[in-house]
Amino acid sequence: MSDKNKAILKMGNAAIAEGNYDFFLSLCTDDTEWTFVGDKTLKGKEAVRQWMATTYLEPPKVTITNLIAENEFLTALGIVTMKDKDGKEINYTYCDVWRLHDGKFVELKAFVIKGGEKAPSIQ
Repeated sequence: MSDKNKAILKMGNAAIAEGNYDFFLSLCTDDTEWTFVGDKTLKGKEAVRQWMATTYLEPPKVTITNLIAENEFLTALGIVTMKDKDGKEINYTYCDVWRLHDGKFVELKAFVIKGGEKAPSIQ
């Protein structure tokens, strides 16, 4: 299951990088819940869709530096680069803890800090 979950996340990240948010959302349960620790919680696929529409002005670049999986949990560490409203690229260091069930994202706890350097990917 661990390798399968890693493959699902990599496939989802590739879809996001292409701007294919609908495909990524097809990998989520309808009642998916995303908590951005210290910020906000999104409840349901539609809330995530709206968040993506307002946050991803262009598809982000995701660089995974470490990927750890055990049972239904998957932890991804890395850098995500997004453009702000002025077109300036900003790096965010992140640690995402995902919970998957039957191959779908049920829950996310995201720890995100503005800043960080580009890191080599393990993908």
